[in-house]
Amino acid sequence: MKLNLSKPLVVFDLETTGLDLVKDRIIQISYIKVYVDGKEERNNFYVNPGKPIPPDVVALTGISDEQVKDAPLFKDLAPKLAETFKGCDFAGFNSNHFDVPMLAEEFLRAGTDFDFSKCRLIDAQTIFHKMERRNLAAAYKFYCGRKMEDDFTAHKADEDTEATYRVLQAQLDMYAPGKQEEPERQLNNNMDELATFSKVNDNVDFAGRIVWKEMKDAQGNTLLDADGTPRKQEVFNFGKYKGWSVTEVIHRDPGYFSWVMGGDFTYNTKQVLTRIRLRDFNNR
Repeated sequence: MKLNLSKPLVVFDLETTGLDLVKDRIIQISYIKVYVDGKEERNNFYVNPGKPIPPDVVALTGISDEQVKDAPLFKDLAPKLAETFKGCDFAGFNSNHFDVPMLAEEFLRAGTDFDFSKCRLIDAQTIFHKMERRNLAAAYKFYCGRKMEDDFTAHKADEDTEATYRVLQAQLDMYAPGKQEEPERQLNNNMDELATFSKVNDNVDFAGRIVWKEMKDAQGNTLLDADGTPRKQEVFNFGKYKGWSVTEVIHRDPGYFSWVMGGDFTYNTKQVLTRIRLRDFNNR
């Protein structure tokens, strides 16, 4: 099914040196940029991570130190990627949990402040898990009717990206209104709805150190906006101030802000905390 887009969609996948957002780095990035008119633009880059690739990652991906030694560093790719991705939404497989947070970290490490908060983030894995609950290979077999190993090499970002794109299109075909009787198994070809469906948590930062929490009155009742929507505020999700309003902690214990900024937290967490602090300062 052709995607119903109001702005370009970047379907992408990463291969990395590991799963640690702070310590690990991208070694391959592949994307398909789908334009509103249906035009598709594909690109694939190997990236020098500036550190040795662990043997288990080499075995898994086939990407070695030798293969990336002459590849650009991410900081060299960042300006071009940021320009290419400007004004786009993003889709991937497990992307909301890992690929988007890792890409955000790499942009920040490169000094490029790419604002993902303005993007709709669509995760084909979340759609799949909510509907069928399996992995990419099973999703490909289920939605596309073929074995993934017959069409692709596993753990190659460019091939996983292609498979993810086909899965997303097939999902929209399968769950289109009129093809499913149960309303809860229907998905509209609409990026706003898909982004909402892909969301599985109330994280403010990608690492989940700061989360949204409903505001209560003194009697424990949820406070509502004028349209009846529950009011939410940012709260810490770790440490001695877990569950406390970020704004309240900044007022009560200013040193805690400095401790987080100097600690082993992701750049994105520090960026989000700084934005809350500046917003609070400007609203005084």
